[in-house]
Amino acid sequence: MKLKEIYNSKKPVISYEIFPPKGEGAELKVKIETLFQELNTLLKYNPSFISVTYGAGGSTRERTLELVLKVKNELNIQPLLHFTCVGTEKEQTHQYIKEVQDAGIENILALRGDPPKGETKFVKPENGFGYANELVEFISFHTDLGIAVAGYPEGHQECASFEQDIINLKKKVDAGADVIITQLFYDNAFFFNYLEKAHKAKIDVPIIPGIMIITNVSQVERMTTMCGCTIPDKIMSKLKEYQDDNKAVSEIGIEYAINQCKELLASDVPGLHFCTLNKASATDRVLKELDIK
Repeated sequence: MKLKEIYNSKKPVISYEIFPPKGEGAELKVKIETLFQELNTLLKYNPSFISVTYGAGGSTRERTLELVLKVKNELNIQPLLHFTCVGTEKEQTHQYIKEVQDAGIENILALRGDPPKGETKFVKPENGFGYANELVEFISFHTDLGIAVAGYPEGHQECASFEQDIINLKKKVDAGADVIITQLFYDNAFFFNYLEKAHKAKIDVPIIPGIMIITNVSQVERMTTMCGCTIPDKIMSKLKEYQDDNKAVSEIGIEYAINQCKELLASDVPGLHFCTLNKASATDRVLKELDIK
């Protein structure tokens, strides 16, 4: 089922993000088995799709595709394949997306992507793509895949201004994107402002909030550095108070996510996309409390 049809639902769409585990041989096999045990815990919430990330610099391309096919064939759930501009020429991209479509995959998340490990700046590949909208346009022209793109409620860190970021978002939609999935955020005010600005720019595709549940303080600190997302003082002060108590921090994060999601659902968002970090328990707790019918 294509993304357009998925988000033509009368109830909020639930979806998850996972990443390819690291390792080789027997170790990797065990990690993948463990991941699928975690995912099985979350199947009772009827996810419409599961997205699989793509390592920095395209470092997990083949492993991502293998995991996507495993999700499709073993869980019988529509996968959403992440794909980036990094390190790929147009001809390679053409071959890859043809392979993807031939495998029966229907949807792709098109991203510019992060630089390869050890590099700090994105460099456009020779005969490749410099921006996500160029990749979207290429995929849209050569396939009939459903296309998702990323959104940044607090603005992309590399963008000169929030206004320019909305202009870039419009370019991606005009190039053929069917849906926008946002980066994580912890203050819904940023998301609601983003929606307002997007609508004013005549962006009319579904915009889906990305949710990452806080389970430890180091995770929060890493996310604020990597993604530039703001942690509201009311939650940060609580987390700092209990930072040496992992269970308490997890409970605080889960409670906060429940309230965050309830407010989003009350505003009639088309769905919630949970970044699971390959663990089910926190997402399970939140979805159980939300009781989406």
